[in-house]
Amino acid sequence: MVAGTFSGMGTQTGAHIVWDWNGTLFHDNDAIIGATNAAFAELGLAPLTMERYRALYCVPVPKFYERLLGRLPTDAEWAVMDETFHRHYSEHRVACGLADGVAELLTSWRAAGRSQSILSMYGHDELLPLVRGFGIEAHFIRVDGRTGPSGGSKAEHMVRHLAALAGVEPARTVVIGDAADDAVAALHVGARAVLYTGGSHSRASLERVGVPVVDTLAEAVEEAERLAA
Repeated sequence: MVAGTFSGMGTQTGAHIVWDWNGTLFHDNDAIIGATNAAFAELGLAPLTMERYRALYCVPVPKFYERLLGRLPTDAEWAVMDETFHRHYSEHRVACGLADGVAELLTSWRAAGRSQSILSMYGHDELLPLVRGFGIEAHFIRVDGRTGPSGGSKAEHMVRHLAALAGVEPARTVVIGDAADDAVAALHVGARAVLYTGGSHSRASLERVGVPVVDTLAEAVEEAERLAA
């Protein structure tokens, strides 16, 4: 399940962006790779470079571990790796910030009378303080993070997220994220997607999805405006 918070912007119409958080609005690549390698160490796996991580990463996360282990992790292994990852991520994330130009892009999109929201698989209770801490919460009509177990896909959450957005039409909604799963979630609800190369996936892996792929968030917003027209 996911839970939401509203900024008080009211019912919106027209083009809407659903933003991903980790690896998209929040540039946390260093925290991700540090936490991932800490989790791998628990099973005796060699550390990954960012390049190899971006080439192999996929969602659901247990499938990513399968690519490296040659098998799915056991329930016990997954529990250990998941707990280790989140513990180390929380330590590393304090040194991370928003991606370049985020505040300006959010302000411009909102100033044009369009709406935007966040849907993340990051824990809801940790996500909200982060968004508020960067002073950007007012730009969003809804912020949804994950509650419950980690490791799943975003598609089922996207259904609930859009259903909670009054006046937002899936056909005029564009999901901007850094992972193939963001595009899968968008297509699942009849929305469009733009994928950004600055996060967890390599350009090559994103291009296989068949949706627009861009190198900057400014390009992503331009593409979203075109797709939602």
